[in-house]
Amino acid sequence: MKVLDNLRYTSEHEWLRVEGEEAYVGVTDFAQHELGDIVFVEVETVGEVLDKGDTFGTIEAVKTVSDMYMPISGEVLEFNDALVDKPELINQDPFGEGWVIKIRILNKSQVDSLLSAEAYKQLTGANE
Repeated sequence: MKVLDNLRYTSEHEWLRVEGEEAYVGVTDFAQHELGDIVFVEVETVGEVLDKGDTFGTIEAVKTVSDMYMPISGEVLEFNDALVDKPELINQDPFGEGWVIKIRILNKSQVDSLLSAEAYKQLTGANE
């Protein structure tokens, strides 16, 4: 399982990559592995301002449907349209082409409350 050092993580298995005043959000390698083959991603929150912990969309795998949660407060600027035709990008490249949304950061201090790569590895047992 991959955990990238330059990202921040949530205990609900989302990752956040900060780029200035904006950030990309996706689901972790651990999450996509646990979900299995992803067949559909739905995000209907583009243009909305959401608080940390709010549901921003759903991800559907062959066996289950799961909510995806905002790692920090922000305005949802964009949905990765590539996931409409190829939701499996999350399985193939969860930290790259499989990103889910781009947000405008509302409270940058919330980033510090997220898990570091090391803390996320401990949460998921990736160090073992």
